[in-house]
Amino acid sequence: MEIQELTERVERESVAVRSITAELEKVIVGQQGLIDRLLIGILCDGHLLIEGLPGLAKTTAVKRLAAIIDLSFQRIQFTPDLLPADITGTQIFRPDTSDFEVKKGPIFHNIILADEINRAPAKVQSALLEAMQEKQVTVGDETFMLPLPFLVLATQNPIEQEGTYPLPEAQVDRFMLKIKIDYPGESEEKEIMKRVYSGIDEISVEKVDFSVIASAKKLVGSIHMEEKLMDYIVRIVNTTRKPSDFGLDLRHLVAYGGSPRASIYLGLAARAHAFLAGRGYVTPQDVKSIALDVLRHRIILSYEAEAEGLSTDDIIVQILDRLEVP
Repeated sequence: MEIQELTERVERESVAVRSITAELEKVIVGQQGLIDRLLIGILCDGHLLIEGLPGLAKTTAVKRLAAIIDLSFQRIQFTPDLLPADITGTQIFRPDTSDFEVKKGPIFHNIILADEINRAPAKVQSALLEAMQEKQVTVGDETFMLPLPFLVLATQNPIEQEGTYPLPEAQVDRFMLKIKIDYPGESEEKEIMKRVYSGIDEISVEKVDFSVIASAKKLVGSIHMEEKLMDYIVRIVNTTRKPSDFGLDLRHLVAYGGSPRASIYLGLAARAHAFLAGRGYVTPQDVKSIALDVLRHRIILSYEAEAEGLSTDDIIVQILDRLEVP
């Protein structure tokens, strides 16, 4: 397909997908970055990790998204006393048949809101890890496939908050994007107050048929990406692993760099970003715009970097500023 023809198709289909944005904006004030990233996750079948302090509409945004898209939805509140069986399901003995029957857990839905995911212990995270990676769940000696599409949209409070557990690196790497959200501005907060006082909970939802999303997902995979942009993505990720090879003195700040999933997801997310912008081709700016969300949870800082008060975002910005853009 020619790029011009592809762009015309993208312009048509991105309008339909953007109707989801309009529905989200009825209840979410500001947070345009969050809304765009939610759409990117849906378009790429990518799990999302949303981090922010309590009260910043993380849960509201995910619940609203699930209400708009015609898919099954389940919210799971993660707590310190949660057990793996509370998520995956358990075997129940039936006296009438003298046999065990599997009672499936809440994980068997298309969209899972894992609320405050970092409040649950390691055993629960391990159970969720199988579901996220393999799209399947094991209960007893039986394995069940999860309904497709299957997306985990998880919220977490900052790790410094009391009563939270750090997520295992293997699980964190399964999240396509880690989205950070901050407090709204004064004008936005005033608008939030007005909407709440006027009865925001009564706003009806205009559903978007999932066939629109399914068609858009196929188109996202066809978005044109030049070979030199793929090379650019690989260089960005490789710089997080071996910064000295690319002329950056960051080795003492980074303990571990991004995995190959970082390259895969950065390319996918850049394509989806171009799609939402109505373009049939990826630009370097698409890559740079989404790089922080793809990479920030895949880089592990050294103790020296933490002592200096640096964040993974600081490291990524340095890399993007220093690397030559194609």
